[in-house]
Amino acid sequence: MTTKTLTFAFMDPPFENERTITFFRLLDIALEKGANVRVFAYEGAVALAFSRQQPHGNAVHGRDTEQEDHPLTKDWIAALQRKAKEKSLSFEWVNCGLCVDERGVNEVIDGCGRGGPADLWRYASESDNTLTIGTR
Repeated sequence: MTTKTLTFAFMDPPFENERTITFFRLLDIALEKGANVRVFAYEGAVALAFSRQQPHGNAVHGRDTEQEDHPLTKDWIAALQRKAKEKSLSFEWVNCGLCVDERGVNEVIDGCGRGGPADLWRYASESDNTLTIGTR
């Protein structure tokens, strides 16, 4: 049996809407089902891997940082990278360089790279299937 490769193109920023959580759930399911995963992040999604994200408290609800336990997308990506490694699968993440520069989120976690539209074309061409999730 050959391992399938799935590409996901995603454009939503962290913390803004439910599509981001759904996107991460789809990545997790793909790995759980034994697929190699490739992600091309563009537009606001390039901030998902931004290494300088920090947890925060919630003064309105009277919770400190630990009690709030705010999830960070950079940590979700790192967990998916670990899961892929544990399952001997590949997990590739490329941010659109133009989008990164536009937003100033050049510092990303290990294992996430910088690329451009040609990477999305290559990913999609070499994959068994591609899913694009965006706002339009």
